[in-house]
Amino acid sequence: MRLSLGELATRFGCELIGDPSIVIDRVATLANADAKSLSFFANRIYREQLRSTGAAAVISRPADAEDCPAAVLVAANPYLVYARVATLLHPQPGFAAGTHATAVVSPSARIAKGVYLGPHAVIADGAVIAKNAYIGPNCIVGERCSVGPDTHLIAAVTLVQDVQIGARGLVHPGVIIGSDGFGHATSDEGWVKVPQLGGVRIGDDVEVGSGTTIDRGAVDDTVIGNGVKLDNQIQIAHNVIVGEHTAMAAMTGIAGSTVIGKRCMFGGNGGATGHLTICDDVAVGACSLLTKNITSPGFYTNSFVAEDDKTWKRQVARFRRLGDLAARVKKLEKASGNK
Repeated sequence: MRLSLGELATRFGCELIGDPSIVIDRVATLANADAKSLSFFANRIYREQLRSTGAAAVISRPADAEDCPAAVLVAANPYLVYARVATLLHPQPGFAAGTHATAVVSPSARIAKGVYLGPHAVIADGAVIAKNAYIGPNCIVGERCSVGPDTHLIAAVTLVQDVQIGARGLVHPGVIIGSDGFGHATSDEGWVKVPQLGGVRIGDDVEVGSGTTIDRGAVDDTVIGNGVKLDNQIQIAHNVIVGEHTAMAAMTGIAGSTVIGKRCMFGGNGGATGHLTICDDVAVGACSLLTKNITSPGFYTNSFVAEDDKTWKRQVARFRRLGDLAARVKKLEKASGNK
């Protein structure tokens, strides 16, 4: 698709500094853009790239426009406008409805119009596939699972059983949803498996990244709200509830029965222990672990910045002496009559 800067400015409500007749046909990074490309500037560490970019135009905030040698689409949120422009210029390819010869479909499954079933896809007893859904190669839609309209399972996705996915979902390769949660009771003879009897309910407009696993509930369902975005290699344990429009970066881990509010954000390798309640609008730093209920919105972190090995060992040694130091201070306060 080819669009002029004037058309883009009108469509996305941007102020244009430059020639409205300039035509672009793609997006690119500041470093690699050319005279037919549009880029964006939203992070100050790329300011030198902004000053030297070969882009036809750049989306930027008003304060950064003067550093750009090209035309500028001025926006309060450049990254958001870039996302919308990139979606317009680079639309996802469509697909033709049909069932591949190697797909296996149960007679009791219900398949709506406009559905694509790819090579070696398996649709089990009682499964329901809504209109215009895409079930890619080697996907398994297990017993009593349902896939909503316009939802895409890209490839090798497994919905084990009792999984419901809403409309316009996007599930990337290697995702497993609805496998048993990690439930075991102790006995004198060893571990006794606790039956996992719940399912998984996923709302509309949810994206699940490659290699992520979402366990079924032990009794009640595991629930993922509307608009949730999950990165790659995330673990969501049984009976977790994730509120609407929450986002989690790669390798986040949420232990069982934790309830997460709306619009929360988890940095990479962050997580929460089990049976917690986390309120709306909480942000968790990378490599940070929540271990108690969070009742106030805000940013929470408990990770340490990496140090060279010798410095870190000295710091650890100091940490280990804190108990003795506290006892000495308490003893001195007592001796001096202070409480």
